[in-house]
Amino acid sequence: MDVNDDSGAQKIPEGKYKAMAICFVLGIGSLVSWNSMLTIGDYYYILFPKYHPSRVLTLVYQPFAIGTIITLAYYESKINTRIRNLAGFSLFFVSTFLVIVVDLATSGKGGIGAYIGICVLAACFGIADAQVEGGMVGDLCFMCPEFIQSYLAGLAASGALISILRILTKAAFEKSNNGLRKGAILFLAISTFIELVCIFLYAIWFTKLPIVKYYRSKAALEGSKTVSADLAAAGIRTKTDDEVGYVNKQKEERLSNKQLFVQNIDYAVDLFLIYVITLSIFPGFLYENTGTHRLGTWYPVVLIAMYNVVDFISRYIPLVPWLKLESRKGLLIATFGRFLLIPTFYFTAKYGGEGWMILLVSFLALTNGYLTVCVLTVAPRGYKGPEQNALGNLLVLCLLSGICAGAVLDWLWIIGKGTF
Repeated sequence: MDVNDDSGAQKIPEGKYKAMAICFVLGIGSLVSWNSMLTIGDYYYILFPKYHPSRVLTLVYQPFAIGTIITLAYYESKINTRIRNLAGFSLFFVSTFLVIVVDLATSGKGGIGAYIGICVLAACFGIADAQVEGGMVGDLCFMCPEFIQSYLAGLAASGALISILRILTKAAFEKSNNGLRKGAILFLAISTFIELVCIFLYAIWFTKLPIVKYYRSKAALEGSKTVSADLAAAGIRTKTDDEVGYVNKQKEERLSNKQLFVQNIDYAVDLFLIYVITLSIFPGFLYENTGTHRLGTWYPVVLIAMYNVVDFISRYIPLVPWLKLESRKGLLIATFGRFLLIPTFYFTAKYGGEGWMILLVSFLALTNGYLTVCVLTVAPRGYKGPEQNALGNLLVLCLLSGICAGAVLDWLWIIGKGTF
């Protein structure tokens, strides 16, 4: 197949649902390792009670994610997407395995050395996240919106899966010796296996799906240089500019990153603020600021699980056309409206019961997942393949920046409480 042969219209090949299923699994692999670290917060609070692990690990993770995605977004048009994504999944696999090694090497006794080691691995997770999330979203932006939705649903499913496993392992091992540790190691091992599966899925099966080859061939015709390695792996050769003899003027008229950012500034603000609000509450506030309740040590675990499950479910709501919010103004209003959640959480933690807090956490998750999918599926419309790839990377940069800012703001909840 020669992607530079653009004679006649090409029918979109079959394989859409297979591609959606693989995107879903790749989404799980993009966050399952990091969600494992967050969800075993109750275990790390026992090992490192004075070091605020849920807040510190998030704070360590974010600068490396931001620095990496800034670099990759700037050089996006010159980066081999295949190598980028495979490197990210491989780093996730190695880092998750090493988290287990650190725990086994220290016999689960904690200490400053183990804590520093875990912080270093959290930084590796940040680098891997920027590689994979930016690369995958950029890649899927020039394919059909359902692929992005499936990938984003997979991101949320990773949290739901780990939370459910956490509840099961906590219940199974709660009364046994070192029960929390056994449970944590068990699903860290599961996360490691999932990352290995993702490496093979992306390297072999996803690349060779007919519908994926079609969209990547189309992007190559529009001037994309990032898909050449994936097309080559699928057995498709692209002609060089010298062979063509003339570079199509369309390819030279690609909007710059600055122009794309300015044209989509409202979408960028949406994603930034969505995650500023979410991360200023989740997970640190839920672990440290909800007080003592009848559920005891189960309380934060239940709250985290409820958030992850509802966040996952909410990412399927936009699949119903009349429920999908596509208005740019409507998305901005909904995003700014989420600022009301901050005082609501404060007063609920102070005066409300467990039921009200669970309901509020569910609403936080519902709006987070729903708005994320709406923005990322609507924003790439109307652009060519290379521009959609670049815009996807820029929007992921805004998303990760929001997460970083939210993680910093999360510390404001403990000012004056004498817990530093």
